[in-house]
Amino acid sequence: MDRALIAENTQQSDGIENDLIVRYLGRRNYEPVWQAMKAFTANRDDQTRDEFWVVEHPPVFTQGQAGKPEHVLFPGDIPVIQVDRGGQVTYHGPGQLVFYFLMDVRRKKSGPRAVVSALESAVIAMLASYGLEAQNRPDAPGVYVNGAKIASLGLRFRKMCSYHGLSLNVDMDLEPFNRINPCGYPGLNVVDMASLLGNVDMEEVSRRLLVCFQKALSYINIDERTAIDELLTTDSGDEG
Repeated sequence: MDRALIAENTQQSDGIENDLIVRYLGRRNYEPVWQAMKAFTANRDDQTRDEFWVVEHPPVFTQGQAGKPEHVLFPGDIPVIQVDRGGQVTYHGPGQLVFYFLMDVRRKKSGPRAVVSALESAVIAMLASYGLEAQNRPDAPGVYVNGAKIASLGLRFRKMCSYHGLSLNVDMDLEPFNRINPCGYPGLNVVDMASLLGNVDMEEVSRRLLVCFQKALSYINIDERTAIDELLTTDSGDEG
């Protein structure tokens, strides 16, 4: 993937609210990335630029802070991790594209509801670029195609700074979703892009999605980098 500046056709701006660092973490175990997100958010200040982290995870179920155990049906050999985001249980695994949003939403003169709406709209716009008609639902955050969930969203806000993020099912084994009530909804159908389109390229999806997030959240200056290794030193399970 070409890591050239995504915003090459936009004018530069000196305002930190327009700056974004995008880090590509590859495939990483869930828990060290979660701990790094919390540390980043706890230690950031007024001069810390916002960051997006792009990652895939090995198979894992994550249960939101208000998650009900009855929505975890039979996890089998897949670990279940209790985390501090909103929402119920969801699944992460290879072939799923995850964006974590480490933002100071006050800089955008925005709030949690507006951020969630902007992220959902960005995913809908990206899927439209592939000819897929997608919708959000006012009663259940996320993005849906023909009633099946294709993207899940769960954020945590600490002093109006966000972490956690959004997962998009690109080309993955969907069987583990049968082991839970996805996002707390029994019988909810789940789909991925490959099931609807055939072969899809993960890096191309990532590129298009980043452009849509950039536009939706009004970032101008984009700096693309690799992992923050000093914050991920507890991760002994890197893959791929």
